[in-house]
Amino acid sequence: MHSGTSGAASAVFAANRARGAVAFEVALRDGVTRRGVLHESGSLRVRFPSPEDHGLSAVLVNTAGGIAGGDRFDIDISAAEGTRLTLTTAAAEKVYRAPGAAAELNIGLKVANRAHLSWLPQETILFDAAKIARSIDIDLQAGASLLLCEIAVFGRAAMGETMRDGSFVDRWRVRQGGRLIFAETVRLDGDIGEKLARPAIARGGAAVATVLVVPGDETLVARIRDTCAPFSGEVGLSAWNGFAMARFCAQDASRLRADVMAVLAATGAQLPRLWLN
Repeated sequence: MHSGTSGAASAVFAANRARGAVAFEVALRDGVTRRGVLHESGSLRVRFPSPEDHGLSAVLVNTAGGIAGGDRFDIDISAAEGTRLTLTTAAAEKVYRAPGAAAELNIGLKVANRAHLSWLPQETILFDAAKIARSIDIDLQAGASLLLCEIAVFGRAAMGETMRDGSFVDRWRVRQGGRLIFAETVRLDGDIGEKLARPAIARGGAAVATVLVVPGDETLVARIRDTCAPFSGEVGLSAWNGFAMARFCAQDASRLRADVMAVLAATGAQLPRLWLN
């Protein structure tokens, strides 16, 4: 009887998992970036809030109201030659407790020659016992450019929340002209709060972020340092292999966000309006 009840509960759990997918491309029309073919399914949507003279802005919306264990979301975006596209999210994405399998988020970004893509979602906030596996695959043609920012918050410090258990797996792969230029996989599991407290990991920080700029060099890094210092939290800047990177860590997510916004502005990026509300 117990086995049958457990199996029925598992079936109900699986049937109630959120699924969502967005796939679209942008292309030039009379010198202006415009949306091409768009596919949406499940609880994931994309909206284009206003026309622009040159670039195009897109906002991803998760109508499920958050991410929970067993959910799966797939995003596939292509920017054709000469286009400019900025993507963000309608709000911070919340990842809730997962009693079973981890949630999956798969992101594929393709940027053609002379095209620029800015991937600037708002924060991903993980609650205690949240589990998520995210994969970001980026394919840049030789003359493409990219600005990518991801912020992860492990428990809302202002609410006294900490992550005592959970799983966060974040896999990034960036290729340029078919050549792998950056590969990284971050894995935090178990008592994430205890691990983040260790000096060699985050020294008590509950919020981390990465900004990746392609192309990027030491000149850009020097400009960011000159423009933004001093920072509220810990920030590391470096350049190699044709790109620049900034790493952020702070105990307070709002301070980290301010540091991130300063660095993004120093790169010359125009922040999405939703970041400023």
